[in-house]
Amino acid sequence: MNILPVIRELFQHLEWADAKVWSAVLAVPNAANDPVLRDRLYHIHGVQYGFLITWRKLPFDPARAPNVTDFPNLAALAHWAREYHVKVAEYLMTVDEPALEQIMTPPWVPMLEAKTGKPFAPTTLRETLLQVAMHSTHHRGQVNARLRELGGEPPTTDFIAWIWHGKPQPEWGEHTA
Repeated sequence: MNILPVIRELFQHLEWADAKVWSAVLAVPNAANDPVLRDRLYHIHGVQYGFLITWRKLPFDPARAPNVTDFPNLAALAHWAREYHVKVAEYLMTVDEPALEQIMTPPWVPMLEAKTGKPFAPTTLRETLLQVAMHSTHHRGQVNARLRELGGEPPTTDFIAWIWHGKPQPEWGEHTA
């Protein structure tokens, strides 16, 4: 079975869902000053970038990664998120089916193994791609819950909703251009 088309589709949904959430976040006036919301959004996209760096076999240096405080406002953070989706789409076009089964060990695994006191089983590129889609979905749910707490209206970002609407292109809005 060829899984690559499914993975590419998941990442198309991922961008659409991220754009929906960002549009909702940027529409809530008091979201701009909410550190919980800002930190959760930063975490989502920081993890996405961390994996992309690993997949592309680029040097991973946490000290050189942007910090949440490097973004002067939520619009700047949203712009960074949007750039990720351009980069990951380009990367996914370079991947073929055999590459999906290559062992992929993110550089932060030794730290997590030390923290848990247990060695981790090897993971493949395929598994880490799926992890990014699922991890992002989990944290988007937290962002949506926080949006509601701030008086906003969380968007529906379910995969099936994306399909029912004809798999629309993401609508990032003018604040992320």
